[in-house]
Amino acid sequence: MLAEANVNKLSRNDLYSLEQYSEVRPKFRSEVMQHKRNRVLQVGPAVTLHFEDRLTMQYQVQEMLRVEKIFDAEGIEDELGAYNPLIPDGTNWKATMMVEYPDKDERKVALSQLIGIERKTYVQIDGFDRVYPIANEDLERETEDKTSSVHFLRFELTPEMVSAVKSGAAIAAGVEHENYQHRVDAVPEAMRESLAADLDAVN
Repeated sequence: MLAEANVNKLSRNDLYSLEQYSEVRPKFRSEVMQHKRNRVLQVGPAVTLHFEDRLTMQYQVQEMLRVEKIFDAEGIEDELGAYNPLIPDGTNWKATMMVEYPDKDERKVALSQLIGIERKTYVQIDGFDRVYPIANEDLERETEDKTSSVHFLRFELTPEMVSAVKSGAAIAAGVEHENYQHRVDAVPEAMRESLAADLDAVN
């Protein structure tokens, strides 16, 4: 039942029952963790981009159902409704952005200085302009005083960018906030291939 990353949304038919999941969870979790290794990008010391796909979202849904002991159809559909929007649509990448500082006091100060950081985060396909995200479509995640430590980003790519990635173009990523400026000039090849798999080939 372990699915390859693709653009299809999840349905109840794609999920294990609570009893089934209890049996397969150790193996499934191990496979998901291995898969995630090629989808997590550290950008500087405090920002991590977790690029989501169908498999990472299936894992999130299964874990939520397990923890909350949800087995009724309505509850399952609620979880699918929450997580399906984070599955790429074939023309984009979707990422959970984590802004993490181990020290609580340092984190409080940093989040007050990094308002708007999610909108200053970008990906860049070799030969093309930077792509800035559509951020936090589910709810507002900043106030006048601070930003959140978690953001949800959608990077929309042009057909030309998709074709370039499919043809092997390098992918960079970075943050250009005035108080946080870091860049990864080229993601590792295994990550590049995993991200390319999120995209539909352009005819």
